[in-house]
Amino acid sequence: MSSNTATNLTTAIYKAAGQAGLSVLSADQATDFNGQPTAAYKLGVSGSAPGERTLQLELSNVLDVEQPELFQALGTYLSEQALRLRNPQPDVYVTVGGIPITLGEFHWPFHRSTSGADTYIVHGLVSLADGTASPLHAKISASMTVTFAEIVPAAEQPYAETFIYNAIRKTLDQGQLELLKSGNRQPVPVTTRYYSRWQKKFFFSDSTEETRRQFILSKVFWLSGILGQSRPVWVADPRDAQYLNTTPEMLATAAAELARAGVLNRSEDGAFAAATPALLKREHEFRARLEESLAFTKPAFNEEMRAGHTNM
Repeated sequence: MSSNTATNLTTAIYKAAGQAGLSVLSADQATDFNGQPTAAYKLGVSGSAPGERTLQLELSNVLDVEQPELFQALGTYLSEQALRLRNPQPDVYVTVGGIPITLGEFHWPFHRSTSGADTYIVHGLVSLADGTASPLHAKISASMTVTFAEIVPAAEQPYAETFIYNAIRKTLDQGQLELLKSGNRQPVPVTTRYYSRWQKKFFFSDSTEETRRQFILSKVFWLSGILGQSRPVWVADPRDAQYLNTTPEMLATAAAELARAGVLNRSEDGAFAAATPALLKREHEFRARLEESLAFTKPAFNEEMRAGHTNM
């Protein structure tokens, strides 16, 4: 690295990765949106075979992760990622509406808006992941207000990725993000409405027992059954818990109920679950729900306006 700060950063990354059960496979120099130097790392689960799933991590060269708050949050992030890397496809998520999506090609860290707006921006790509090699995707521009940025320890990947990913899922749930074959970047605003300063907690979607069961069913069907050859996926993921305004324990409880019904196979610790033949037999149900949710994201032309019946 090009400076003592970057060297300290790499030392801290190696330390935090080791504590999380990860190995640093490579450490390289890169540049951010504005051409400023960054440190790019590739991490993998310690002891895994070559070619196994890896984590791409990019941070500003000048980030001081040795600060206690930042180092602790980095450790939590990497520990969760170590478990997420056990999923057949770690970058695939599902929405409450049952849409499986891949989240990737994010250009961290945030950069200030070039349009003059008082916001921080990060670009990424959302792609439909339904096992059909669908071309549907959305290039997104997630914006974080300066006020919201004050809540975040740092405008960097380990400290923002979870709430950015959940804001994207929430925007899809609201029908305000459309997956297309091509198109311009679509906005994903992240504001203080997603955060309670009083509780120091993010809020995206309230959930009921039934909502959580349906979410776990969708997750295991798509990530394990369709995309993972019925290998287990992490059902007690804190990232999903934040998205659903619940706890990992409640998600594990939902998975336990579904396992008793014979549609999931759970790991001994209850944190992972795999699809069963009984669940895969319901494919038509999940694909119908997917089509309904995708249709909800498409803008509909107002027929009354076509006929001139409008108050505008």
